[in-house]
Formats: sequence, structure tokens, C-alpha cells
Amino acid sequence: MKGNRYYVVIYEGPDPGTGKSRHRWHSAGATRKDAQRLLAELVKKSHDGDYRAPDRVTLGQYLEQRWLPTKKAQLRASTFDSYRRNIDNHVLPTIGTVPLQRLTPEHLDAFYAELLTSGRRNGNGGGLSVKTVRNIHTMLHKALADAARKGTVPRNVATLADPPRLSSARRPEMKVWDADQLRLFLDEIAGHRLYPAFYLLATTGMRRGEVLGLRWSDVDLDRPSISVSRALVIVAYKPQLSDVKTGQGRRTIDLEPKTVAVLREWKKRQMEERMLTNVRPDTDEMFAHPDGSCINPDYFSQVFDRHLAKSALPTIRLHDLRHTHASILLKQGIPLKVVSERLGHSNPAFTLSVYQHLLPGMQADAAKAFSAAVFG
Repeated sequence: MKGNRYYVVIYEGPDPGTGKSRHRWHSAGATRKDAQRLLAELVKKSHDGDYRAPDRVTLGQYLEQRWLPTKKAQLRASTFDSYRRNIDNHVLPTIGTVPLQRLTPEHLDAFYAELLTSGRRNGNGGGLSVKTVRNIHTMLHKALADAARKGTVPRNVATLADPPRLSSARRPEMKVWDADQLRLFLDEIAGHRLYPAFYLLATTGMRRGEVLGLRWSDVDLDRPSISVSRALVIVAYKPQLSDVKTGQGRRTIDLEPKTVAVLREWKKRQMEERMLTNVRPDTDEMFAHPDGSCINPDYFSQVFDRHLAKSALPTIRLHDLRHTHASILLKQGIPLKVVSERLGHSNPAFTLSVYQHLLPGMQADAAKAFSAAVFG
């Protein structure tokens, strides 16, 4: 024991070059039980032939040189970019020099606390959001789990760390329009070139990036339906197409006649634009600038925000159009499972957790409807 920490010392035989005895110190934790548990793990690995002597690599070297490069082919581009930026901006300057073998839960706890108070690197100071710190913890947990699985470290210390709770995070307030307000918005913005994109987002509940990532080959206007399989996302501050994760967004959405009419008219207008500008893009993007370039998702949101700044409608976020779509469906009595499938949620339980605030009023309506059906 050194200070308030326990260590397990493993004898590794004589050094081939000097003949001196070699001993390896493994940080075990703050209690004797931690040391006993680690000792049992190391003895078992030694007997099984799985013991691996620790090296002198730091946390930063492990993340940058070993772990992250192997993940590039496994992750979506946006996820890989967020990992890379979090490592460069937050992990390396703070705990990147800590030897991987000596990393402790206390290191991570202090790291998270510092991020919450002074983690911003934009020159303005201040702390990161709880959600961002949780994302960094999730990344480190995955990286250290891989290291433990491969024997690089004896255990994943991130499992013992205490990241901030999401319940303490200030989530953006969800605001929705009613059906009349949504109709008024669509009437007001009908003259804008991107009106069909806003109309499609409002009538399908699709995400911003999913709408902007659509191709005409994804649409069947005769069936009529849309296949959602990719999204336009921001990677390293630039728009980039990314596949939608299976089971978390990839889906087929049925369209109603008015939406089909809006899309047919838009397709006709787009063809006329391209004939006038002599633009022949290589892809069949449904929504693009007249020169064929993609529409930046941030620009799409800015158009929405600028319009609301001049409108008498209540101010909401562009993403709240998706919530508006869901709330109108639920208030119309559409089954939760159908709404969940339409939105591309992983399961109805998640949809319920997002929109549970709508249920009290809906239950009252359901009680009245039951009474009317049974008793007249």
C-alpha cells in the first residue's frame, strides 16, 4: 500500500539483459478488497496464459495511436469525428499524459468535474454541458473496455467512475404547435424555394438531416412512400452524407395525397431550374441548391428561424416540427407503435418517454370516448 491506494506487485523473473529481478506494479484501488480482486484476476490470467506485462503507453497515446484508428471503419463519420475532437480538445490536454496502466477512477472523476466547470475550448470559457461530458465518458468507457478485453489493462476503470447524471442536465424545452399553427406556418412559407422540404418534414416527422439527404430514387410517388436510409450531417464543420443506423431510423414512411402533390410540383420545378441553369448533377438529390450543391443543415435551420422572427407564430426550433408531427398524431388517437415507427425510434418505449407529457389529456379524452361508446 502506498498512501491511500493499494497495489499488486507481480514478479516477472530476471531481466534478460541485466539479470536483475523484474517486478510490475499494478494500481488496484483504494481498498484491500480491490487489491485482492485484482490479484485473483492476474493470477488466473497467468495460469491461463493470458497475462500480459503492462507497457508504458499513456492514455493519450493509446487513444490516438491504437484505439481510434481501428474504429474509423466501424463508426459513422459523424461519430468518429466527435470522438476525434473530444480526444484532441479535452482528453489530451487534461489527462492524456497519465500512464494507461495507472489511470484510476479518481482521475476520471476529477476530469469530468473540470470539464463541467471549465471545459470549453472556444475562448469564451465556461463548462461543457452534462450531455457532452456523458458522451466523453461513454467514449472512454468503450476505449477502456477494449483495452481490458485485449489484456492491455487489467480492468476498465471507467466502470467505477462517476460521470454526471443526465437528470441534472438542462434539456431543451420541447415546444409544439397545434394543427392550426402548423397549417399557418406552411401557408406563410409557401413562397420560399425550400417550402417542399419544410412541408415534407412537417408531414412525415423526419429529421432535418434525413430530409436533406433524400434522393428521388428514395421516393415512390405512385405507392406513395419514402425510404429513409441516409442523412446529411455535419462532420468537421462540413456537410457529409451518412447512413442511418439500422433499427434507429432506417424505415419506410407512407405519404398522404397532398404531400405527394407538393413533391410532384417540386420535381417539375427542379427540372425546369436545371434546364435553365444547364446543371446536370451526378446525383439525384431531392433537395439541393440551383447549382446542384447540397443544402447545409445549419442553413436550413437558419431559414426557419429567420421566418419565425418575422411571424406571429410562437417560436419553436426546427426540430420541434418533428415533435409537432408526433403530438398531432397522438392527439388524433394514432397508436403509439405506429408513431414510433414513423419517427424511426428504436422502440415505442422511447417514444412514450419523449411524449408522456401528452398522455394525461389524451387519457381524459379516452375516458370520455369510452363512456360515449358504451353509455351513449
